Formats: sequence, structure tokens, C-alpha cells
Amino acid sequence: MCGVAGYCGTELAPEQGQALLRAMTDTIAHRGPDASGVWAAPGIGLGHRRLSIVGIAYGQQPMALEGPELMLAYNGEIFNFVELRQELEANGHVFRTGSDTEVLLHLYAEHGVECLAKLNGDFAFALWDGKRRRLFLARDRVGVRPLFYARRREGIFFASEIKALLAVPGIEAEIDPVALDEIFTLWAPLAPLTGFQGILELPPGHFMVIEDGQTRIQRYWDFDFPDRADGYDTRSEDALADEVLALLDDATRIRMRADVPVGAYLSGGLDSAITAALALRHTEQKLSTFSVGFESAEHDETQFQAIMAAALGTDHRAISCSNGDIAAAFPAVIAHTERPIVRTAPAPLYRLSSLVRDNGIKVVLTGEGADEVFAGYDIFKEDKVRRFAAGQPGSARRPLLFKRLYPYLPGLQNQSADYLTAFFGVTPDLLTDPLASHRPRYRSTAAAKIFFSADLRQSLGDYDAAAALAETLPSRFAHWHPQHQAQYLESRFLLPGYILSSQGDRMAMAHGIEGRFPFLDHRVMALAAKLPPKLTLKGLVEKHILRRATRHLLPEAINNRTKQPYRAPDSQAFATADAPDYVRELLSPQAIEDTGLFNPKAVAKLVAKAGTSGVEGFRDNTAYVGILSTQIWHREFTRWPNAATQAAE
Repeated sequence: MCGVAGYCGTELAPEQGQALLRAMTDTIAHRGPDASGVWAAPGIGLGHRRLSIVGIAYGQQPMALEGPELMLAYNGEIFNFVELRQELEANGHVFRTGSDTEVLLHLYAEHGVECLAKLNGDFAFALWDGKRRRLFLARDRVGVRPLFYARRREGIFFASEIKALLAVPGIEAEIDPVALDEIFTLWAPLAPLTGFQGILELPPGHFMVIEDGQTRIQRYWDFDFPDRADGYDTRSEDALADEVLALLDDATRIRMRADVPVGAYLSGGLDSAITAALALRHTEQKLSTFSVGFESAEHDETQFQAIMAAALGTDHRAISCSNGDIAAAFPAVIAHTERPIVRTAPAPLYRLSSLVRDNGIKVVLTGEGADEVFAGYDIFKEDKVRRFAAGQPGSARRPLLFKRLYPYLPGLQNQSADYLTAFFGVTPDLLTDPLASHRPRYRSTAAAKIFFSADLRQSLGDYDAAAALAETLPSRFAHWHPQHQAQYLESRFLLPGYILSSQGDRMAMAHGIEGRFPFLDHRVMALAAKLPPKLTLKGLVEKHILRRATRHLLPEAINNRTKQPYRAPDSQAFATADAPDYVRELLSPQAIEDTGLFNPKAVAKLVAKAGTSGVEGFRDNTAYVGILSTQIWHREFTRWPNAATQAAE
């Protein structure tokens, strides 16, 4: 894991380019605290901040092959680099280091842009091909590692984080109203949009080639599922469970490759427990595990974390996160997410990664991806119940199944069948709506836009974020099973846009920690996609095949535990008498009016409600966190100092 930055097609002299690159990479020093490097030639420059994990003594970047003809700045890991190196050596390639960086250079020399199909890893890189005068930018399949870019005059600038681009003279932090609308509907902007006008994101599973004055962006991978009528893997459940375990074990094995110790997160749930249990098979050292708990009993999973740590015999460390801890960390969280968020869940993970770093660990395995790949989220069960209820719209019993989905939401248990039917959107058009599974979430989140200012509403016009998402769906989407459609929506959009970004890469790399995700190995995803839906979501039992495959690895209390989504206290973390001063300052009517994005009177009522009776509903919690994070984001980035101006001019 590292941070990259660079430019192509500018008139910067090499010495000017080096100064600019140093300024850009200095802004992302947290991603690579171990070393830095820059390289510049006429019209091209690459910069790098290094977090040393593989090839510690000889993996400095930017790295060259064949002199300066091939030059690489690379963020991430190629987990199958050992096997790729053996293949390349058999073809006559000679290596001078043991790093995966050099393997990537040789692989490009052998296969060109088609090298991406051979990579099993999490990466974002920039490779300069001097012979062709070609810049090759690429991002991993799922979007674990970020890569942003912006154009200025004749050139293109790119970096692992937006703050590095804001160090480039002429690139300013200006809000994109459409992206903000998407955040307040979908929880994240639709790539390539970011929160900033003119600053774009290379989407997951895409590459960019700049050559001969032309720019080409192309998708090389996407999630895929069989047609609902055929194409499922028809082997026995036992055979499929065995292969799930074998692939997961191998995915974990290659993600244990590092020249530094590898730890693991334990959330208390099934996914992280499986990851940690498999990691034990592939380490000769005592495994270090890390957890976060909450003072709030509603959110705390400490007892299950302790059960798993004891069962595995790990060297376990944990922190407890209070409302005050969330409020104190929130400005730093937004500085790293570089976009507004509608949930506080990244804040405890920000603190957790600090604990990991304080204990001398640079790499952690986590269970992210299991819920998307093996249908673990409540949203999949909810969609199944909604479709079941829609089959008999007059039934008074079918809607009561919704109560079984959310036992951790006590307010839902007292509602009538009619209320549940209306709340979860059991309507006649449900069965033909491509976004049916996610409509309740989008509708509930978008309700918070009632707090938008008149000016923001006018600038948006009749823009519909959900409709924009629907337009991006592949043509084959209509032929998939409804559960697979729901999994695609979750995996293609929320996973990279929020889970792996705001909750994942940004919170870990804020403290120089690399997260690795065995469930997001593309081989595991390919197998899971071909499983009959009844083997992943069996009745209302989520991740059935995964539980079966790994039941011998885990205590019964963990293996049989119903999914509890990771959540953290939201508005209640800020609406206290001892809240930090910034909360009162940024939510004041004057501050809201100055920013111009929200209605000062409506926000004042929300703030008053939160401070007296408290905010309970989804809409108001979403609005409170979304408004506060937007205010922090606006303050943080619209005043961003352009440190590179004098250096580059």
C-alpha cells in the first residue's frame, strides 16, 4: 500500500515537475510514511509515497525497467506475484528484486494492457511506456484502491487522493451539486463523479490510456451472474461448500504474503471470524487481532469478539468507542474521506486503524465483501420478503415477516401489517422495477434532501440520482435472478463508493494501514456468482453455503449468529452538552447560510430537536450526519492551501 501522484502532457520542465510532485506526495504522506520518490521527464512525471510491506529493501518507487523506458508508480499489492514471476522467468525474464512492483513491470512488458487479466490484487497504478509515449493508468476490479484525476490546460494530473490534486496550481475545490445529491440518495457519488467539480475518479475495473494526444477509458471487468433460467452450478451442496472453503483458504493464503506481520480485524460477526480462522493456517506467528466496541449496547458486539479471540487464541486488542470519541474524530474522518457521508460508521474504524498502527502492525485482513458476495445483508432478505408479500398484496400475515428481519430495531416490532407494507414499499410495480431491492433505502436516504437550500434545489433541477444509476446498468441485468440484481447494485455501487472507500481505504490509510479482503478475490466472487440463490440466501438464513463450508472452523455461537450490520451512533454522538465547539459553529444558522447548501431554518429545527428529545428516525439521522459532514467538508477543502503554487511556477 502506498500513494501515487503524477501528470502527463504538460509543459513542465523536469525540475519544475519534481517540485510539484514533491508537493503533491507530501499531502498524502500518511499513505506511505516509510519512503518517497519522484521522477520527471519532459511531459511526464510520477511521484510515490511508500508503505513498505513486500520487498522492503528493494521496492523503492517510481521503479524503472529497461532504463527509463518503463516507469511505474504503484499503490497496492499483487497477491499472486510469486506465481506470475515464475511464469515470466520461464519466458526468459530476469529479475533484480523480489518485489511485486517489478513483477508488474515485466508483466506489462510481456502482455501490455492485457496484463490486467492476470492480476489477482488490489491496486491503482500509473505506468509510463516511454517507447510508445503512453501513460497507462489502471484500478483493481472491485475498487479497493482509489485513483483520481483532473485536467488542467493541456495536461492531466492524477493521484491516490484528491488533496494531492488540490496541490496543483489551478485545480480548485468547488462543490459538485450533482455529486452531493447522489451522496444524499445513494450514499456515494456515481463514479466517475466525486464531490468536486472537474475532479474525477477512475471507476473500478477500468483503465485509462493516454497516447498520441488521445485519452481512452475502458472497462476490463465487471460483476456478472448467470441468466436466471440457467447457468447455475448444479453440483451438490457438499461439493460446492468444499470449493468455497478451498478458494477462500487460498485467497487468504496469498493475502498473508508480506515481509511484515499480518493481523486481522474481529468484528464479532461471521465474516471476520472466518478470515481470522483461515489466517491462522498460514502464519507461524501468533496472530494479532483487533476490535472496536461501543459504550452503546445497541451497537456493541464485544462479547462475540471475545468469544472468537479466545477460540483462536489470538493476541487480541480492543478499543471502546464513545459518542465523544466519534465526535472528536469526525473532522479528521471527513478530511480523509474527502466527501460528505451520511453515517458515522467510518469514525470508529479510523480509531481502530490507529490502534493497529500503535501496535506495530501494517497489514490487516478483514471480512469486507462477504455480505455482497454471499448475500449477507438484510437488504437481500428484505427484497425477498417484499416480493413474497407482493404475491398476495391483501395478506395481513406476509408483511409481518419484516419484523423478523430487524430484531435490533425495537421500534419496528410494534408496527401493523399495513404500516409495514407501506413503509417497505410493497407496491404493484415492485416486480418490474430494476432498482426494486434498493428503493426503500434510496427513498429513505433521499428524504433528508428536504433540508437542501432553495439555491441547491434550483441548481439540481429535476435531476434524479436513482434514475441516473439505473441508466448505468448492463443490458444483461434484466436476465438475472432478483437476488443477483440486488447483489449487483450493492457490489457495483455501495461497495466501492462507500464501504471500501469511506469506511475502508481512507480510514486504514489515514494511519498507514493496508486492508486486505479475501472475500473479494475474483476467483471467490466468480464461484459465488454461479451458486443458485437458494444456497446463499436459504429461506431467511443469509450466507448459508458459507456457514456450511466453515462451520468446523468457528464456535457455534459465531457460526449460527444472525447478521448484525456494523453501525455506530449517529446524531446522538454530537447532540450533547459537551459536544466539540465545531458542531455548534458549523450547524449555526449563520454557518449554514454562508455555505448555502442547506435551509438554515430547517436545520435549526433539526439541531434543536436533536438536542432536546433526540433524533430517532432514519431521515433525520441521515440529515444530521450528512449536513454536518458536508459543512466540515466545505470548511476543510474550500480553504485548502495550494502549497505547490510557488514551487511549480
